[in-house]
Amino acid sequence: MLMTQAPAASQADRRRHDREIVALAVPAFGALVAEPLFLMVDTAIVGHLGTAQLAGLGVASALLVTAVSLFVFLAYATTAAVARRVGAGDLRAAIRQGMDGIWLALLLGALIVAVVLPTAPAMVTLFGSSETAAPYATTYLRISALGIPAMLIVLAATGVLRGLQDTKTPLYVAVGGFVANGALNAALVYGADLGIAGSAWGTVIAQCGMAAAYLWVVVRGARRHGASLRPDSAGIRASAQAGAPLLVRTLSLRAILMIATAVAARLGDEDIAAHQIILSLWSLLAFALDAIAIAGQAIIGRYLGAGDAQGAREACRRMVQWGIGTGAVLGLAVIAARPLFVPLFTGDPVVQQIALPALIVVALAQPISGIVFVLDGVLMGAGDGPYLARAMLVTLAVFAPAALLVPAFDGGLTALWGAMTLMMAIRMLTLWLRSRSGRWIVTGATR
Repeated sequence: MLMTQAPAASQADRRRHDREIVALAVPAFGALVAEPLFLMVDTAIVGHLGTAQLAGLGVASALLVTAVSLFVFLAYATTAAVARRVGAGDLRAAIRQGMDGIWLALLLGALIVAVVLPTAPAMVTLFGSSETAAPYATTYLRISALGIPAMLIVLAATGVLRGLQDTKTPLYVAVGGFVANGALNAALVYGADLGIAGSAWGTVIAQCGMAAAYLWVVVRGARRHGASLRPDSAGIRASAQAGAPLLVRTLSLRAILMIATAVAARLGDEDIAAHQIILSLWSLLAFALDAIAIAGQAIIGRYLGAGDAQGAREACRRMVQWGIGTGAVLGLAVIAARPLFVPLFTGDPVVQQIALPALIVVALAQPISGIVFVLDGVLMGAGDGPYLARAMLVTLAVFAPAALLVPAFDGGLTALWGAMTLMMAIRMLTLWLRSRSGRWIVTGATR
């Protein structure tokens, strides 16, 4: 069992849980996939300006993605808090809770802008940008930094809507933002002849438009239910405290990915090239599994807020089954498409030879990943952030020496991805132990 003991759910209960999972996960998956398309559009348009511009975009976008990804807790913590209030039947308090998260996002965004604008040239240089690419990277970074508050508001507002059991609106906003971003980039880069600056401005405008759309939805809901829109210092502090453990979790995960990339680089140029191919596929697979996790955050928070511990257990069990099944299907798909996937990214036979066996390891690990993503989402929905932080620190402590030993024993890229699978297995073990203990089940409007 992957949670505390409970009577088996009836077929009707399983169908009800399935409908809830699908209704939330499918739109969430669409919104998740739309997000990286922003960068793809920018890359495609800027790539035609020249190699130096594209290199500058690569450096600046890496810095921006890293900065924003650290604050993904704004979505996770807000989802759990809002969903609990929804389960308790207090929509006014739910939206008020969400507004605290949005105000926190605005404050953090303003702080990041204040830091990035004067330090952009130093950050670009520290990141190893060449002399020809550095000016373009600095330009793109400084302009794009102005959109960071909007990006963080989007994260927090997405969490509000997920907590309200609405994943369709984020999908619509993401698709609209993607279309606007593409049109604005083309018009400003080529039509207005602004070059890489036009790409940055186009993305900032699209991000601000998305933030405005989210705020319109949330403000309308606040007015309908009589929730205050004013900043509340106590509520903002509570949101920050709830998000702090999730920040530690995210930092630990980023450290794991950075260590893996650093080890791959030490193995050789062909190995790091193959590693990047595999990592891109691994990230794509994660979107499908993360969609179920997002559904888990919203559903579990709602059940616990309603005081329905049994419903939370049953939903958790059913979502784990979904995670295992989805992981198995994805693993089989990777094995089947493996000979076709790698040549899409490289024609180098050496890189292909290195990547193909490592992909088998990735494929076999997908059912494990399915369990990890689902239970991660369940515990986030339960507001169990402190445990998630501790568990990720333990995982990092186990993974780091295992990965660093790969070059010493001449293990190659397949061994490195074996270490990545070990990392996921440790995560599964820590999450399974927590889910089985039942200590994550704390009912009520607040944890």
